[in-house]
Amino acid sequence: MKTIKAGIIGTGFIGPAHIEALRRLGYVEVIALAEESQARAEEKARQLHIPLAYGDYRDMLRNPEIQAIHNCTPNYLHFQITLDAIHAGKHIISEKPLSMNESESAKLVAAVNKTKLVNAIDFNYRGYPLVQQAKQLIALGELGKIYLVHGSYLQDWLLYPTDYNWRLESNLSGNLRAIADIGSHWCDLIQYVSGLKIVEVFADLKTVIPTRIRPKGIIETFKGSDRNISTRKLTQTMQVDTEDYGAVLLRFDGGQHGVFLVSQVSAGRKNRLWFEIDGSKSSLAWDQENPNELWLGHRDKPNEILPKDPSLLEKKAKPLAHYPGGHPEGYPDGLKNVLENVYQDIRNGTRNGEYPKFIDGHRAMLLNAAILKSYQTKKWVKVRNVKY
Repeated sequence: MKTIKAGIIGTGFIGPAHIEALRRLGYVEVIALAEESQARAEEKARQLHIPLAYGDYRDMLRNPEIQAIHNCTPNYLHFQITLDAIHAGKHIISEKPLSMNESESAKLVAAVNKTKLVNAIDFNYRGYPLVQQAKQLIALGELGKIYLVHGSYLQDWLLYPTDYNWRLESNLSGNLRAIADIGSHWCDLIQYVSGLKIVEVFADLKTVIPTRIRPKGIIETFKGSDRNISTRKLTQTMQVDTEDYGAVLLRFDGGQHGVFLVSQVSAGRKNRLWFEIDGSKSSLAWDQENPNELWLGHRDKPNEILPKDPSLLEKKAKPLAHYPGGHPEGYPDGLKNVLENVYQDIRNGTRNGEYPKFIDGHRAMLLNAAILKSYQTKKWVKVRNVKY
């Protein structure tokens, strides 16, 4: 099998996760990474055992050996890097959001559609076996007519005023935070699983902690002739202009209604993406913090818990479960499953694999824009539908 060579741009939390997933595929070799400086790139390359390090991603794009690029940088860098990768003729996998706004995301979709390049956006929760099982059960009619869709995505990593991350800076992350960062995952997943499209929204947003403490730097003090060094972190207050919380009423193209809630200030909830879909025959629910169980709800018989077990899954869900029942699979495995489908297209010279593409990222941006407009106007807002 021919080896595909890839390069990673950005090595924060998600970059190494991509690298680990690609190495597990067996036929993808990560030969290069790029960072904000040459020194940082070389240090990260050493840590991650990658042979080539670039302090400027554009130099990496000029490497003819590299066939695919993973854009794992902060949000404000996504558009230009992704566009440059397309112009360089590289297959491109981008972290979400696809860009800072729907105008930029539309340009990326238009640009990549003029090529034969494989393009993907990392809505990785599609890759869980029981998510695919839920999708198949709905497609088979096991729930009957869908009535309601509801759920939440809750985290606690920004619970305290002293919690800081670049995502709090709207010039780096965009006009929406909790909705764009985690709400986009929920919305993509629920539309993927249910087969329904969100067409109208009514939103309520809130900045729960409007003033936070931001690190500013470190000051060093020399004490005595032995030059003992003490350090003190410098901080400054910052005003936050993006939401910690959001609740959105939904209307779907099939006439169904729903609601979801996101929060990054819910103590004890580390990464709880949860959804429930209620139908005329039965219901189902899935929780990302307990990903190896799918709840099936019934009216006239006992409810069920379906475990992640390949022998119990539908045909299209079975290949995503790589270990026997009782052997948990989770976040790294979901990402690997999505990237497996992406790289099958790269290897085969096709673009028809079942994975989230740029068009899905663009639709997420259009949905985010409608949610923001709804909050600002206090009205129901239709989600603009663009077909490519």
